[in-house]
Amino acid sequence: MATWRDLPLDLISRSPIARWAPIPLRLIVGYGFMEHGFAKLARGLDAFPAILQALGVPAPHLMGWLTILVEIFGGLTVLLGALIPLVSIPMGAVLLVAMFTVHLPYGFSSIKLEAVTAAGPQFGPPGYETNLLYLACLVALVLGGSGPLAIDGLLLKRRKGGRP
Repeated sequence: MATWRDLPLDLISRSPIARWAPIPLRLIVGYGFMEHGFAKLARGLDAFPAILQALGVPAPHLMGWLTILVEIFGGLTVLLGALIPLVSIPMGAVLLVAMFTVHLPYGFSSIKLEAVTAAGPQFGPPGYETNLLYLACLVALVLGGSGPLAIDGLLLKRRKGGRP
């Protein structure tokens, strides 16, 4: 009788379903970036540049707006599977800057439960774990492709002269 040990180790990666693996990465990375960009806008037009100024970032208004635009439009392009190798560069830059200027002093873990009160759980500042996860997802999408249901696939078919 066959057991799980008899199955080839790469059974899933050879499966037709494996080609769909980039879709959850695109959805979470795209939505996550867009959510962070919209959250910055929701606090008011000058709130994020003021934070950048307090951190000593040069040209805080310009950098603040560039960050918001990268988060919203970069997130949208990842969500749609469009131009991922290109948009991953500024998105990765945003992640690295945030990691080294804000999150690094708080260590690795992004969840730091400090106390549970009557008002609910109280958390400390997040570390750089989430930044690394986003970077890993972007690298996986760049190296492995954006998968099915992606605009990149449509553009490639058009370039090769096929039907979209």
